[in-house]
Amino acid sequence: MVPSSRRRALLTAAASLAALSIGPSAARAQAAASGKVTLAGWSKPIAEITNLLAEPDKGFFKAQGLELVYLPGAGGGDAIRNILSGQADVAFTDPGSLFMALDKGEKLRAIYDIYPQNVFNVVSLQSANIARPADLKGKRIGVYSLSSGTRQNLLVMLHQAGLTEADVEIVVTGVLNFAPLLQGHVDATAATDTGLLVGRRRGLGKVNVMQVRDYLNVSSDLFVVREQVYQQRQPLLRAFLKAYRDSAAWMIAQPEEAATLAAKRAIDGTDRDINLEVIRLRNIAAQAPAGPGGAARALGAFDLALLQQAADAYRALGLIQHPIDVASVADASLLPAS
Repeated sequence: MVPSSRRRALLTAAASLAALSIGPSAARAQAAASGKVTLAGWSKPIAEITNLLAEPDKGFFKAQGLELVYLPGAGGGDAIRNILSGQADVAFTDPGSLFMALDKGEKLRAIYDIYPQNVFNVVSLQSANIARPADLKGKRIGVYSLSSGTRQNLLVMLHQAGLTEADVEIVVTGVLNFAPLLQGHVDATAATDTGLLVGRRRGLGKVNVMQVRDYLNVSSDLFVVREQVYQQRQPLLRAFLKAYRDSAAWMIAQPEEAATLAAKRAIDGTDRDINLEVIRLRNIAAQAPAGPGGAARALGAFDLALLQQAADAYRALGLIQHPIDVASVADASLLPAS
């Protein structure tokens, strides 16, 4: 039998040889790709982001050596502020909030297109006779918050009718809240497809719905990081994007399982049937429309031409003052190869 002191020495030597076989550069890369990642969200932990909330159950980020921390917010502007302040590493935000931050001189990069399909809309009771963007002139319109994508996308829709924010009265109503519309406090509400779905399931009644995508089908949300984080933490960001794409692919393939987990993890997940409908809508939004010839874009890939069109529209709206070259800001080089 080998004495314990000699056995410990042999084990130490074996460990040292293993470390040498990995090599110092490989060991550093492995360390750089692991650690805690704080994701600043635009919302509280709701059912539509079940692929993130399911981390304790599914371990997509753990499999990449990451500890995922979700920091809730009240709109895409909140998510941007949380990465600028250093409270988070990655922002889950809308293109409009990104454009506005860039316009103020912030150095940011978009690294993943979360929802290539636009999910925003403007909802009104049929009795209000609001059927087209021009009908919104002089009306009171609800938004989730002044820093949310509901407001940004409302302004895009107004722009299509030659209107500006000064032509309407914007009222903050909170997330997934159609009560002010039903009570007559607002004439219309800017919402999302999932918000409208929940509202209808809760007795919203007959409404007119104007879809922003019918006017400009710009992405709803992107992952955004500070330029410094982009330059210094690429291995970690690659691991994060791989984990996220795996989680998105899981939710697309297994919506029933995701709906069950949402009942456990999401603050609005008490009704499994609604969870399933919400998840299916978000799965649709996560997949880009087929391109010419029917070719599908990979999850997370950008449509630079469409994002550029959106940036130009924001400038035309007067929401930003300076031109933005989207190709220099949206970078897909960190996307996983498969």
